[in-house]
Order: sequence, then C-alpha cells, then structure tokens
Amino acid sequence: MSRYEKTTGDTGDTGDTGAAARHARFGALPERIRFEDMTEGVETGPNAGGAVPYRSEGSWKYYSCLALDLGL
Repeated sequence: MSRYEKTTGDTGDTGDTGAAARHARFGALPERIRFEDMTEGVETGPNAGGAVPYRSEGSWKYYSCLALDLGL
C-alpha cells in the first residue's frame, strides 16, 4: 500500500468496486423526504404577531445606543 493510499484511502477503485464496498459498509441510503412532508401549515388569527403597536415610552429598551446617549 502506497503512502497516498494510506492517507486518502483511495486505492484506485472506480465504479462498481467502490460502490459495492460503500454499500457493504454503510448499507442503503434512507428514502428521500418529500418537501410537502417537511413543511406544515398552521392557521393563525388576525394580526398574529405581525402588528405590534409602537410605544414611544418603551422604545428605549430595544433601541438604546450609548454613543447616541453621550452625544458622540
């Protein structure tokens, strides 16, 4: 076995020999999952999470900037 084969595991096998070795070692791939099975539709009420009213007295909690407070 050459040094290249030891470090990369590449023995020069191409095609069916390599595929057979992989299949013997790892088995078959799992079945593909359809896109429709990966997503889920959920009904929401009107204005669910989208329309949050603006409150000027509470806005400093989320958008405070020390540089602006110091006038920099």
